[in-house]
Amino acid sequence: MAASTSGEIRWGILGCARISRRGLIPGIGGSATGRLEAIASRNPATARAWAVEFEIPRHFGSYDELIADPMIDAVYIPLPNELHRPWTFAAADAGKHVLCEKPLALDAAEAKAMVDHCRARGVVLMEAFMWRHQPRTLDLLRDVRGGAIGDLRLIRSSFSFPIDPGDWRLDPSRGGGALFDVGCYGLSTARLFAGSEPSRIASHAHFGPTGVDMSLAAALSFPGDVLALIDCSFEQPFRCSYELVGTLGTLTVPDAYLPPPRPLAHLVRDGRPEELSFDGRDQFAAMVDAFDHAVSVGGPLPFPAEDGHAQMTALEAILGAASRS
Repeated sequence: MAASTSGEIRWGILGCARISRRGLIPGIGGSATGRLEAIASRNPATARAWAVEFEIPRHFGSYDELIADPMIDAVYIPLPNELHRPWTFAAADAGKHVLCEKPLALDAAEAKAMVDHCRARGVVLMEAFMWRHQPRTLDLLRDVRGGAIGDLRLIRSSFSFPIDPGDWRLDPSRGGGALFDVGCYGLSTARLFAGSEPSRIASHAHFGPTGVDMSLAAALSFPGDVLALIDCSFEQPFRCSYELVGTLGTLTVPDAYLPPPRPLAHLVRDGRPEELSFDGRDQFAAMVDAFDHAVSVGGPLPFPAEDGHAQMTALEAILGAASRS
């Protein structure tokens, strides 16, 4: 499907989710290449209200109607996890490119099917890990690979918040649990900075009354003598940080996945602390532009669909190890 004659990618959003309000809607608005064309909800009144609030040109009372619209080039899927595969398939069948919220699927087999289906339909699929597109993330990745802290040896990530008792993410049939919701960020961090997939995994979890992991801790080994420690929780205070430890220094990254307007990191090398400051560009806008570039010029994605499948494979292994422990 061709983009609009202006060169913009015309977006549609399936569902009026919280992440759309605080993330992708302002992200598309702040992007250089995206235009929000339509939004859909199973409740037509909700779709209409959001269209008015955010000045979205069109709204639909069903996801099928939006997907069928020839004026839409790409769709964003922020729906609950069990709906990622069916609506990715439907969008791809209609020739729409797909940006899908994390985790990509309920398991690795679903993720592989989504990757294969989108490739067969000739559309772009990407998992929406917005934090990887931050200028801070990309600068730190360059610095670590350039030896700023020596040889990388340890990656630590913590992400937690107290969840509302009625939240759908407490339902195991919907892909709920702390690992899939927030622990996935720690795994994404470890895989990105290690530059490879984990070779060994050990994990333990506290499972709540509904059967989902409420708190989980995992230890991972990567090639090149890199270790990673990941913890996540639905029953602990808000925490959101990661740390990179090398043979010559450490980098600590506060507000890691939800950065403030002036993102910071703290470097300690040779016993000398240094505060680092980074470009505060909206990470969702940066993600939209990276996606749009791949759609419009056919170039490679920085994090292609296959990365989402690899992420899902490791998530499944971590959760499986915790279930058996």
